[in-house]
Amino acid sequence: MSLSVSLSVFRGESCVSDQSAVPSLYEWAGGLPAFERLTEVFYARVPQEPLLAPLFARMDPAHAQHVAHFVAEVFGGPPHYSGERGGHTAMLRKHLGKHLSERQRSRWMALLLECADQVGLPDDPEFRSAFVGYIEWGTRLAVINSRSDQLPPHDAAMPQWDWGAAKGPYRGE
Repeated sequence: MSLSVSLSVFRGESCVSDQSAVPSLYEWAGGLPAFERLTEVFYARVPQEPLLAPLFARMDPAHAQHVAHFVAEVFGGPPHYSGERGGHTAMLRKHLGKHLSERQRSRWMALLLECADQVGLPDDPEFRSAFVGYIEWGTRLAVINSRSDQLPPHDAAMPQWDWGAAKGPYRGE
């Protein structure tokens, strides 16, 4: 039996026992609990952020959970957001008319990355490359949509992020 098959990596709710199998970003991160911790910590810090606090002053109490479900789905988790909230089109609509600035986008992203470190999301280069890539893309899309008075397409496909060029997590091999 090869060493790679006998190893087991447990992260949150998933167990990858065959090291040749590539886990989803969702699994590698620790599943839904990891994304819920991330958004809970993030949105708890937002009120102390001068650039961000006004944007979320009347935030729905379940907002952090909704965002966790969205990000988890993007990274390969179950389609909770699509099933319960309307998918990518619904998320795009949330930003209409907000007139987000580049400074707000940049601070949102920086704070999320600080919180990712704080809650212990994986910090291997491959995961962080994919995570930062999605957050960069998603926040720029939010800014674009925040300036538009046009409704997004009613059938905008949910983004499905993966490992990209890295093709999987770093395992020290």
